[in-house]
Amino acid sequence: MKEKELQRSRAVLPIGTIMKLTELTARQIRYYESQNLILPVRSESNRRLYSLNDIDRLLEIKDYLAEGFNMAEIKRVYEKQAARRQHEQQKLTKPVTDADLRDALHNEFLTVGGFRHDSGTFSN
Repeated sequence: MKEKELQRSRAVLPIGTIMKLTELTARQIRYYESQNLILPVRSESNRRLYSLNDIDRLLEIKDYLAEGFNMAEIKRVYEKQAARRQHEQQKLTKPVTDADLRDALHNEFLTVGGFRHDSGTFSN
């Protein structure tokens, strides 16, 4: 993880600061937590601590609500984003097989050679 992202994800801000920065009430923030839209870290004394990424998420939620989204729609947006990130991560960690390499080279040769494969026919 890059240093900037590491710092943005560090949970150090109490709920009072988050309320001031987002103009949300503690009740709203706790509700979004109960809906699993944000996941604050708990301190040793069980206080919620938030990160800069949590602030971004809360402000996005406010924007979605202002645009007329309901909570179910907002959850779907974030679920799709998480699924997309997971899929991308899996693609990055998936080992390349010989067959994958052969397919990639075959497609590259066709592209470089000016050939396109459309419905079983080649064109130049």
